[in-house]
Amino acid sequence: MNTTLRSEDLSCPSCIAKIESALGKLDGVAGATVHFNSGKIEVEYDESRVDVAQLQKTVRELGYETTESPF
Repeated sequence: MNTTLRSEDLSCPSCIAKIESALGKLDGVAGATVHFNSGKIEVEYDESRVDVAQLQKTVRELGYETTESPF
């Protein structure tokens, strides 16, 4: 399954590595890509092991608010 989250809170390029690393450590996440300029966070995950709410919680715990985006 794939989802795209959006965050308006990305303030520096180092945010990318922090978010990608934290999401990548979650059981069920196959990969995460953060696009700094657009605020898009694309996540590939196994919905039987992790859900969008957990993805958003993980990013929020790093200090970045997110919303789920249809694109």
